[in-house]
Amino acid sequence: MGTLVNYMTEKGVAVLTLNDPPVNAYSYEMLKELDGYILEARFDNDVHVIVITGHGDKFFSAGANINMLREADTTFKYYFCLHANETITRLEQTPKLVIAALNGHTVGGGLEIALACDMRIARAGEFQLGLPEVALGVLPGTGGTQRLARLLGKSRAIEMMVEGAKMNANRAAELGLVNKVWSAESTDEFLRKVIDYAHSFCPPNGAAMAAGRIKRAVQSGLEMSLEQGLAFERELQAELFASDDAKEGLNAYVAKRKPQFRGR
Repeated sequence: MGTLVNYMTEKGVAVLTLNDPPVNAYSYEMLKELDGYILEARFDNDVHVIVITGHGDKFFSAGANINMLREADTTFKYYFCLHANETITRLEQTPKLVIAALNGHTVGGGLEIALACDMRIARAGEFQLGLPEVALGVLPGTGGTQRLARLLGKSRAIEMMVEGAKMNANRAAELGLVNKVWSAESTDEFLRKVIDYAHSFCPPNGAAMAAGRIKRAVQSGLEMSLEQGLAFERELQAELFASDDAKEGLNAYVAKRKPQFRGR
């Protein structure tokens, strides 16, 4: 593969880094690499949590490459959006926790990628988050309208998108757009904190299978009726009850000892 996305694993955590300086804007080529690495992390039984971040210390991602979109024909633009949607949706449909480590400005399509992650942790600072596509005469076309509305509610999402409003991490946390804001002296230190946090969901301390199924129950269940969602939840629970981890968790609780999970 090329080098528009860097991939590394560390003790159960896969880290995918969008790498196209200076703003880590994405192209069809970058999305193809991202797609491949999401699948690689999905199929790797030793990977329990996926972390997505941006290269450098200023941008997570500024979204789609504007020059590429300006020059491309209508057919290409349509398929570009379709493929971007398919790639990003893989994050939601993978039964492993996905955490976005927002190391810098996260705008447009960059925020749309982050919205498809299960949790968003932002580095403290003057970094901006927002979906400013309306200023280009278009809408946030990689899931932004749908995911932002599901996260913030209809009215607030419409307001943010029609105004093209940008906000800092603290304001984003107040709205519920990001889960946590962590200060760090450097990007490396920030990423280290996020990876350490991701490790807390990995074996032997974390019940990764359960965390992954909780994620699936919420991500897919909320798109169903309550009755269907409850049925889906029961199926996932049955799968967990049959796992070694559930037996270990229950036995450890009774024995008053710390469970040693294995992720199976």
